Amino acid sequence: MGNHIGDRAVVLGGSIAGLLAARVLSDAYAEVTVIDRDIVTGVKVPRKGVPHGPHAHGLLARGHQILDELFPGLTPELVADGIPLGDLSGDIRWYFNGRKLASEHSGLGCLSATRPVLEHYVRSRTQAVPNITLIEQTDIIGLVTTPDQSRVIGAKVQSQAKGSQPEVLEADLVVDATGRGSRASAWLESLGYQRPPEEKVKIGLAYTTRHYELNSDPFNGDLAINPVATPQHPRGAFYSRLTNNDNHAELSLTGLLGDHAPTDPEGFEAFAKSLPVPEIYESIRDAKPLTEPVTFRFPASTRRRYENLTRFPERLIVTGDAVCSFNPVYGQGMTIAALDAMALRDQLQRGVPQPLAFFRQIAKHIDAPWAVAAGGDLSFEGVEGKRTLRVRLENAYTSKFLAAAEHDPRLTTLFMQVAGLVAPPTVMMRPSTLVRVFRPRRKAAAPAVADTTPGTGRSGDGEEFPKAA
Repeated sequence: MGNHIGDRAVVLGGSIAGLLAARVLSDAYAEVTVIDRDIVTGVKVPRKGVPHGPHAHGLLARGHQILDELFPGLTPELVADGIPLGDLSGDIRWYFNGRKLASEHSGLGCLSATRPVLEHYVRSRTQAVPNITLIEQTDIIGLVTTPDQSRVIGAKVQSQAKGSQPEVLEADLVVDATGRGSRASAWLESLGYQRPPEEKVKIGLAYTTRHYELNSDPFNGDLAINPVATPQHPRGAFYSRLTNNDNHAELSLTGLLGDHAPTDPEGFEAFAKSLPVPEIYESIRDAKPLTEPVTFRFPASTRRRYENLTRFPERLIVTGDAVCSFNPVYGQGMTIAALDAMALRDQLQRGVPQPLAFFRQIAKHIDAPWAVAAGGDLSFEGVEGKRTLRVRLENAYTSKFLAAAEHDPRLTTLFMQVAGLVAPPTVMMRPSTLVRVFRPRRKAAAPAVADTTPGTGRSGDGEEFPKAA
């Protein structure tokens, strides 16, 4: 076994969360086996096991940093293959409440890749690790435990090949990375444990997406045009150019509480025309459609509070969307999965991971983005949920902050650092920031001249913001 803490770890689910877990496990176990029900090797297109794959995805700044740490040279490889790279603040046109935020370069990198393409590169890098094996087209049946059910000792799986029988993969550690549809709660109950408490925020969200070959360039060098849904303008969009080599663009239209973009071409275009950013509709009305509109529905954000349990079987870890599934418009899912992987790596450095300690650790980095997403959703009148005084105050302050950011690029940079999970939300409440948010606006004030050197972490007047570590 050498310096390894175990012979084999088994990862259930070969999407982003599972791949990143496998990568960190490969340093601690002699063998890592990843199980997925789909054909995944070499796949760069949407697949059945990732129903949200055809739609816009965001890899936040912190997630981007972690991928580059786990897979050195990944970003240059993507760029060399034509994937656009830009700045999260300076190269994306962000619209809130129908108005554009002022921008400057923040040093926060942003890749404009589809989810299937990004997953393909991460999977290829993961499969290149010598002690990682990916088994495809295999269904996950359940867990295998010791007779007293106190420890997980493997997983029962079955190949989809005709005539196959269930088999047991023995494991020193099993990681459930099967996403929103995770059956871990039901497995726990069947083993005599409590299900984790759940929190839900019902939002009735849908993405409707179509790809185009454009006849004109609405981006003018930018990566994307993103009018974000707000209570004042509840329809939103994520409109991105996807390669540096052609004029291929992806448009995902978003709507809450049943107000969903239609899948017929005429209805899709009419929904795009209703957005407060006219250049989106103007660029697609004479563009060549490459796909038909397709819809993905997301009824509710869900957080499973594994950290609140007092009993849990040994040698079982749950990660990624299987723990917390966020409203996807915030783009937090892949980055939280990356942070979970880093927490798992930290646990592995201490020895065999202790599940409850792991859950308590990841809860710390889930708390803030969950509060941002759940609280932000509660700013929409029709979303059900308890609007505490804190939620109402935070939403009111965020609205004021974003209104000030229309004129102050340094506030936009700070907001993107928070949204990108490289700085905590508390930095938006610093005294110097409060002054900028609440100061009277001078109508004729010229925008500050920004230092656009990526990675400086400074705004135009030299004020230092938290670095994108």
